Amino acid sequence: MEERTAEIRRRTSETDITLKLNLDGTGKADLDTGIPFFDHMLHGFARHGMFDLELVCRGDVEVDSHHTIEDCGIVLGEAIRQALGDKKAIRRYGSFLLPMDEALVLCAVDLSGRPYLNFDVSFRTPAMGDMATEMVREFFYAVSYGAMMNLHLKELDGINDHHVAEACFKAFAKALDQASGYEPRLNGEVWSTKGMI
Repeated sequence: MEERTAEIRRRTSETDITLKLNLDGTGKADLDTGIPFFDHMLHGFARHGMFDLELVCRGDVEVDSHHTIEDCGIVLGEAIRQALGDKKAIRRYGSFLLPMDEALVLCAVDLSGRPYLNFDVSFRTPAMGDMATEMVREFFYAVSYGAMMNLHLKELDGINDHHVAEACFKAFAKALDQASGYEPRLNGEVWSTKGMI
């Protein structure tokens, strides 16, 4: 199979982003978004999904974390979609139930070509380090629409916001790794009765 990679550069008046993604990597991450807590979440995503991710973002963090995190989500989603190519022989669906101490988060993914986010996760504090907790949802919304994927995240248990957020990123990584993996019985076909996804 071909190596599934993407490289994207996106510049706006609010952010300047360079991203490289390898879906068939070894979990290496080189991250500098200007938001250390966000870098920590993305490192967990790369490591637990076995994705190689390089991401540099120069954003207007002096305003707040919103533009940087949202735009990184858009670019990561676009990179996922680009790296998947025609989606031939991929499993398409993936799900993972991830425990992290007291937190328990379910993630389910359908690489359907139809964007949708169902985010049923609650946070108890306004921020985690230098990242607003409300930006966790905004990030996954941006990823789901950039990647044209159906994405569900559901918190089943949790008390500590750091644990809940980290469980979201890691559960997403595991579900995406599963969904983007190959199913040899498909013999190179797309897993859809329509003939395309």
